[in-house]
Amino acid sequence: MPLIRDGKIVEDIWVSLDDEAELPEQGDVILSLDRLKKEANAIQTRSGRTGVVLENDVDEEDVETYLPHIELIALTFPAFTDGRAYSQARQLRTKLGFEGELRATGNVLADQATFLCRVGFDSFEVDNDQSIDVWNKALRSMSVAYQRGYDGEQATRESGPLSQDKAHTSLA
Repeated sequence: MPLIRDGKIVEDIWVSLDDEAELPEQGDVILSLDRLKKEANAIQTRSGRTGVVLENDVDEEDVETYLPHIELIALTFPAFTDGRAYSQARQLRTKLGFEGELRATGNVLADQATFLCRVGFDSFEVDNDQSIDVWNKALRSMSVAYQRGYDGEQATRESGPLSQDKAHTSLA
């Protein structure tokens, strides 16, 4: 599947491992939360970065103790109508302070691009039939947001990003 980051299709250097696959001594790997928990000591001593997949029915706080050792969290969208990963992303960014890569996986569509970015996603696994041009156009399509993004910014047509002291300015 193509990976979109920074408005471009990029090579995915991360390797997703199932729970039965041998853990390589080096390289960037994405593991299940169960495997991360079971093999935490071995994972911390290996060379390479560690990522984890969180299914959308998992409480994001279940990964909190491992965050210092995780550089990528992949959140799953099993269906277009299932938005629990939005809440997980926002909590990981704002409440738990995760600063690594947040990747949207599963049923991820260009129509969601702006909303995904506003809650903290910065990479997207997409189907082959989704054009990068469509993604980039979708990212630029909204100029007004009613809620602040995870980074505290709120855009309006009149003034651009609002500072914290202008948070209650009317959009009229």
